[in-house]
Amino acid sequence: MPFAQADPRCHGTVKNGATGRGGFERARRVPRRDSRHRAQRRETSMSQEIISTLNDLVETLKDGEKGFTVAAEDTKDASLKSVFTTLAQERAASARQLQSVVASLGGEPEKSGSTAGAVHRGWINLKSAVTGRDDTAILNECERGEDFAKAAFKKAMEKSLPAEMQTVIQQAAQSVQKGHDQVKALRDQHKAAST
Repeated sequence: MPFAQADPRCHGTVKNGATGRGGFERARRVPRRDSRHRAQRRETSMSQEIISTLNDLVETLKDGEKGFTVAAEDTKDASLKSVFTTLAQERAASARQLQSVVASLGGEPEKSGSTAGAVHRGWINLKSAVTGRDDTAILNECERGEDFAKAAFKKAMEKSLPAEMQTVIQQAAQSVQKGHDQVKALRDQHKAAST
């Protein structure tokens, strides 16, 4: 490298105090911070955050799907069985939608629910066995699961994500809110009927 000359890849000439031939100070190469690389890192970081957020929501939706499937199997009431089956299908559809967005962003979509969801389903099964598969108890646990799902979606919507991702999340959140309200109303009806 020539002495004391600006390298086009550097920010001007930075001298390190060493002298070369003829007493000239040698220029030290300082790599230019390319704004394109910084932008790519920010985009990659943002994509990873979006993928992580969406995968967390997929886990939540998968937990809901499995929880409603268990509830449908445990209930004695045919109308509740139908409601739980429909809600399980809605959660599965929302999860598939978010999984396709994750895949379109180049991420690996989450395929299953969380460990916490599995523990909650185990609790539902245990409680159902102890209470004799009481529909009010099943509805209470379903509402509890829906409260968790609502909180997960609220947390995701508070993140600084692109508008199109907010829209996708909002659509799934509306489905969760609708399911929550439906389960709560059914639970209140069953409580009133049993008193």
